Amino acid sequence: MSSAEDIARAARQAYEDSQLVDPSERDVALRSIAQHLSNHRHEILAANAKDMEAASALLAQGKLSSSLVSRLDLTRPGKFDAMLQGIQEVVDLPLPTGRTTYAKELDEGLELYRVTCPIGVLLVIFEARPEVVVNIAALAIKSGNAAILKGGKESIHTATLLSSLIQQSLSSGKLPPALIQAVSSREEISALLSQEKYIDLVMPRGGNALVQSVKDQTKIPVMGHADGICNIYVDEGADLEMAKRIVKDAKLDYPAACNAVETLLLNASTVDTLWPELAAHLISASITLQCDEASLSALHSSPVTQSLPELQKYVHAASPEAFDTEYLCPEMAVKVVPSVSAAIQHINTHSSHHTDSIITPSEQNAGTFIRGLSSANVFWNASTRFADGQRYGLGTEVGISTGKTHARGPVGLEGLCIYKWVLKSERREGSVVGEFGSGQGKKQYTHKQLSKESPF
Repeated sequence: MSSAEDIARAARQAYEDSQLVDPSERDVALRSIAQHLSNHRHEILAANAKDMEAASALLAQGKLSSSLVSRLDLTRPGKFDAMLQGIQEVVDLPLPTGRTTYAKELDEGLELYRVTCPIGVLLVIFEARPEVVVNIAALAIKSGNAAILKGGKESIHTATLLSSLIQQSLSSGKLPPALIQAVSSREEISALLSQEKYIDLVMPRGGNALVQSVKDQTKIPVMGHADGICNIYVDEGADLEMAKRIVKDAKLDYPAACNAVETLLLNASTVDTLWPELAAHLISASITLQCDEASLSALHSSPVTQSLPELQKYVHAASPEAFDTEYLCPEMAVKVVPSVSAAIQHINTHSSHHTDSIITPSEQNAGTFIRGLSSANVFWNASTRFADGQRYGLGTEVGISTGKTHARGPVGLEGLCIYKWVLKSERREGSVVGEFGSGQGKKQYTHKQLSKESPF
């Protein structure tokens, strides 16, 4: 087994070597990978079946959550094909590197450009979902980065096979196979987290415990999100049918996802009107409601809900922790607030700043909500489940960043790029800074805007 330093050094070398390969080869490599994975579909699904069998046994013993098992399953309808489609969507995107985003003349014959480039070597740690191997590999290759991948032990058979097949495919092309590597043990990750000489960015994709653990162990910059405590605020004047449709989708489309809604906030004006009808709709879908005093009282007194036989089963008084909980199942917290500003204050205090949505006919209130939140994704009259790289047209995503670094929300190709400043002198004798200044005979910078067409 290679040491962590060997793995990190190999990734660094592969990254550096890949910068000298024509960028068009990245799409060639991705098409080859998609075909290779398609050719080995049965082997991949057989490996996934082994992981699912082991995970199901752990679930029965109470050692693994149902949400984690759900994320692991690659046989869900359309999931395998969506994984391959994600590669093609990345192929179809323009190259994110080599783009000039700033261009100025500093002096006649002296031009400054800001040009996008890869970050370098990425260490990506994720839980359960084996297709993440393919998502990240596609994004890393297209953006010109190298990636070291570590999946959870529950997906070891699937993730190991996928990474092996990707390396096989790379070995037949012009990009170095070590551009994508996988490790399987926690010990390797602990050792890799100390390889700041070779690794440029760590991206943990999982729960709060994983993200915090990574941050505590490394000096390498970390980009990731913790919990997905997403909120929907139902404003004064909201349409009942719209609220039913959006809230149900946000909770039930995929309850184990980090962009599923976990807290429902209600404007006080809706408590005796819209809320009982909305609650009855959610209860009929077997969604458990952890209600604050005002929303609970309304359900027990409303003729719409007070006689529902399921009321006692699905409606409960919220605990103090209810609004700081990521349920990852058909369950949510409910709270009544007096205004949009109160909703903003609650979300900024209790949300994980992942995705939050407002349901309102008021453009003014929607604007206030959007400006007031510090979340990475803020929606108006839409389900929180839209927060996804593929749905945004990014091809796929490495994860969703809730931090405030250069990338927020779904991290796609652009989120895996940084930039370099390139200064070009066309003067025969070259350019020196000593020519410029405030004294007699000194030159002044022109700072003229140039075309952003890259000269390189």
